Amino acid sequence: MNVKKIPFSDELLREIATTYGTPFHIYDEKGMKDNIKKFQEAFSWHADFKEYFAVKATPNPWIMKSLKEVNVGADCSSMAELILAEAVGLEGEDIVFSSNDTPDEEFIKANELNAIINLDDESNIADLERLNICPKRICFRYNPGPDVNRGNGIIGKPEEAKYGMTHEQLLRSVHWAKEKGISYIGIHTMIISAELELKGLLGTIELMFDLANEIKNKEGIIVNFIDFGGGIGIPYKPEDTAVDLERLGEETRKLYEKKMKGFDNTRICFECGRSITGPYGFLVTEAIHYKHIYRNYIGVDACMADLMRPGMYGAYHHITVLGKENTIHDQVYDVVGSLCENCDKFAIQRKLPEIEKGDLLIIHDTGAHGHSMGFNYNGRLRHQEILVHNDGSVQQIRRNETLKDLFSTLDFPKLIK
Repeated sequence: MNVKKIPFSDELLREIATTYGTPFHIYDEKGMKDNIKKFQEAFSWHADFKEYFAVKATPNPWIMKSLKEVNVGADCSSMAELILAEAVGLEGEDIVFSSNDTPDEEFIKANELNAIINLDDESNIADLERLNICPKRICFRYNPGPDVNRGNGIIGKPEEAKYGMTHEQLLRSVHWAKEKGISYIGIHTMIISAELELKGLLGTIELMFDLANEIKNKEGIIVNFIDFGGGIGIPYKPEDTAVDLERLGEETRKLYEKKMKGFDNTRICFECGRSITGPYGFLVTEAIHYKHIYRNYIGVDACMADLMRPGMYGAYHHITVLGKENTIHDQVYDVVGSLCENCDKFAIQRKLPEIEKGDLLIIHDTGAHGHSMGFNYNGRLRHQEILVHNDGSVQQIRRNETLKDLFSTLDFPKLIK
């Protein structure tokens, strides 16, 4: 059972709402840092373990800077994410660049940063050669296809996914890198997402250890880098159980000792985003409307532009009504936003305490894939991000979007410029 707690006092949240307005995403820096330290400790048995934060989860340089302070790198998948990593002082083997359908300029930028360039497809080799790029560090993304028959609605089964190379393509790519004289060669996969079961996570790890050994036997190469991808889930529902990181580390150690003789200098890593920041972010929104027809609706001042996951995936996010945590939950509501889409709902038929206009609703576990998945349908604007630092100080790390921002790319008279 996962008890859903808010790490901020009611008084602080009300003060922030008064000062900055609602809605806002708010992040707990101490929670994030304590969490990553626990993750690192679980794998401290290995001399070269590293977490690369999946920038796509929460692409804010203040968050990335905070994580860099505890030796976390960046997993980037676009030009913007590379530039964010560069801005916070990351380069070289502290960046993994994993993209797909990659434009030339992104390969060029990743190479300028001396990042670990993780190729999604065998044809990318021709792209690099055409661009006259021979990376110092290369990696190849593996898709095991029908050999692994698990997946979910977020990432799909490997055989159905657009990512990665077949077994034969990857081995040919490793041979190419060897022939090119590239001295730093890695392997990567990402075949699960939001996984809470150790069996699935350890299955990926064992798969990659076996692949590393096959490369050693066939090519005489000790890979320098094994990336297990992300995929560690978080307990969105109160009845969910969080992944036991200590046990994950210990079971990985056992697999490593069993299978990885001679790989002592090989870095092992994850590129988690959701499990690093997800539980330490919250969307705070105000109840501004109620409607009673065939169902009871509570309208809030946030919408899918602020949190797409429930509408896109049917994902569950816990909701707390500030100050009413211990009030009987005897009302059933759909909690909705203002978009002209019926899927713009944060909760469907959810038991909650009676909600009045002006109440603040706290939507939990929005620290990853929350603000970052925002959009502007209906001309709705994306909202601010607030960081509560270790010392309790409050910083607005992203302001509200404005109509001027929204119209800035339109060349039309009489619009706000």
